[in-house]
Amino acid sequence: MAPHMAEWDEKEIFPVETMRKAAQLGFGGIYVKPDVGGSGLSRLDTSIIFEALSTGCTSTTAYMSIHNMCVWMIDTFGNEEQRRRFCPSLCSMEKFASYCLTEPGSGSDAASLLTSAQRTGDTYVLNGSKAFISGGGDTDVYVVMCRTGGPGPKGISCLVLEKGTPGLSFGKKERKVGWNSQPTRAVIFEDCTVPVGNRLGAEGQGFSIAMKGLNGGRINIASCSLGAAHACVLLAQEHLTVRKQFGEPLANNQYLQFGLAEMATRLVAARLMVRNAARALQEGREDAAVLCSMAKLFATDECFAICNQALQMHGGYGYLKDYAVQQFVRDVRVHQILEGTNEVMRMIVARNLLQG
Repeated sequence: MAPHMAEWDEKEIFPVETMRKAAQLGFGGIYVKPDVGGSGLSRLDTSIIFEALSTGCTSTTAYMSIHNMCVWMIDTFGNEEQRRRFCPSLCSMEKFASYCLTEPGSGSDAASLLTSAQRTGDTYVLNGSKAFISGGGDTDVYVVMCRTGGPGPKGISCLVLEKGTPGLSFGKKERKVGWNSQPTRAVIFEDCTVPVGNRLGAEGQGFSIAMKGLNGGRINIASCSLGAAHACVLLAQEHLTVRKQFGEPLANNQYLQFGLAEMATRLVAARLMVRNAARALQEGREDAAVLCSMAKLFATDECFAICNQALQMHGGYGYLKDYAVQQFVRDVRVHQILEGTNEVMRMIVARNLLQG
């Protein structure tokens, strides 16, 4: 991915064939069960994989992490028929998935979502819209949180829609600061008829499914930040060695030496937090959700700061698109916003502490 990262960003290319090659290596359903085409690996393995891939292209890897989350949700909460119908083609990345939770009027307050699904016999009629959907319009399978009951989280269910469903349409492609190798669009439902057989789990279970998916999603996106920060430390290290000012390499300047040392130290600290949370999630520990929130908060904040510091060390060159460091800065910035903003991560951690 690394040789194409800048081109995919500049031309806004969704690199489908490259991702399918990644799927041949087992990266289309990393923590999905092998009987439906998944790799059956652990959350810790997944974190290591996403960090490594993200050093090549953070934006593309971040989309792959969302795709993996969707396939896991179908694998975990779907029945046997649903698992066998959807998972194999998603694990091979013959088809791609999008996660549809956020709406124009409900971002952090996800439980207030308004997209409705009215049941008539063996079908639901879906109306509403979703915002900021990664892959929207270019993907094939949409995992949609919608309201089948009353207000609040217990009225939410989870439906799986396929592209081509009558009444399913998409907004314009959003123009973004980063994450340009994946399209982002609104997803619009106008009297979409969805079979009851496409519902994951029971009615009212959707919010729980969404949150369980996001625990893993937070680890995944934090791992993508780790990869970007790792790449930026290496870029800064190289630049300090090569670039000369005042008659000697920048690497001889103790202030910059200490800065680089702090960047590497913070990267290792963030990595250990993410790996610890991944292990807790894999083991089903009681504190897994709060550890995932802590890791997402700490790693995405720290890794953005590391990337930004690496750009500063490049001086004016860091602000040129010929240098990769600026793209890592642009791509990781959004990790502090999505999969639950870092303010919401603080809320989750504080609530856990105060409910003791």
